[in-house]
Amino acid sequence: MSSQGEYRDSALRPFVITKGRSRPSRNTIGMDTLLVAATPGKPLPVSAGREERALLRMCEQLLSLAEAAAHLGLPVSVVTVLASDLVDSGHLTARSGIGAETIPSHKLLEEVLNGLRRLR
Repeated sequence: MSSQGEYRDSALRPFVITKGRSRPSRNTIGMDTLLVAATPGKPLPVSAGREERALLRMCEQLLSLAEAAAHLGLPVSVVTVLASDLVDSGHLTARSGIGAETIPSHKLLEEVLNGLRRLR
């Protein structure tokens, strides 16, 4: 491979980054999952790749999985595997996004809106 760009675009690269895995160890991490370093400064093992190191560095501040994938220039599926590994090892904490059950119903929103209009 003559240039880094060719290596970066290679179909083999995601396979290598995830150590041959196509599925994360947990199914609780989605695109809207928020990631943050569990213990800032906790060293990664020497076997950790540069993508794992970069992901952990950028998660010193709260970041969604989708944002992390965009910053790393990697598919979300690859970053999901990496993030899952880092959660398993205690390096990252994953916080779920807002679930459908916590979104208020349309009827409740209408009632609030009508109540606000009556306050005028």
